[in-house]
Amino acid sequence: MPRLNSYALTDFLQHHFEKNNHPDFIETDPISIPHAFQQKEDREIAGFITALIAWGQRPVILRNAQRFLDLMDRDPHSFILHHSPTDRKRFSGFVHRTFNGEDAIYLLKALQEVYRNHGGLEGLLQKHITTPSEFGHSISGFRNELLSFKAPARFSKHLADPLRNSSAKRLCMYFRWMVRKDKAGVDFGIWKNISPAVLHCPLDLHSGRVARHLGLLTRQQDDWKAVTELTTALRKFDKNDPAKYDFALYGAGIAQVL
Repeated sequence: MPRLNSYALTDFLQHHFEKNNHPDFIETDPISIPHAFQQKEDREIAGFITALIAWGQRPVILRNAQRFLDLMDRDPHSFILHHSPTDRKRFSGFVHRTFNGEDAIYLLKALQEVYRNHGGLEGLLQKHITTPSEFGHSISGFRNELLSFKAPARFSKHLADPLRNSSAKRLCMYFRWMVRKDKAGVDFGIWKNISPAVLHCPLDLHSGRVARHLGLLTRQQDDWKAVTELTTALRKFDKNDPAKYDFALYGAGIAQVL
């Protein structure tokens, strides 16, 4: 494919952003899980749980996220605040790929600590935000605090660390859900004290392939260095909201436009 000039590239990104950033996108995407709730804390908790297990086949992700919320009596914020160690035992049989009951029980324990004493998930990330170029450090700080409540050794693999050069795709996706907002209403924009300008574009097989075709990404590994390179390139098109082009790159990749 010939390399697009800057005007054609701008048009391509905007066209596929608008095409995919649409309410129809919600139904089959993991973001549909938190969309079932109306309260801020319910959405951010349901969204975080869903994002943590968002790998594998989408129908399985959606089914298991729903199962987790059913175990929380479909009242995630209240459950997190008020559940007892005995209540956590009902999650002992939960499994999604390598995420098991031990992981689920620790996650509930950690979230209870975060919402009782640390300002919730938004507060946990906000305290580590500095500049857009340091967002990898922000994610790593968020991650380390979630692991600080005597996490079992196995749980750390479920929270990617950009400082170890992980792409942190699921965390970047979750933060996009919570922070950015526009009239389409796909993303929630409920973390109003964090600017969309700091977000980094989630990177996976589909978005990476399209980004390389378009000349937005030269690095071949899908790691944090690639995330940084891609996001830096996307800021040339919208410095205040670079992660919005996740819709364009992922959507074009799934549709095999390139």
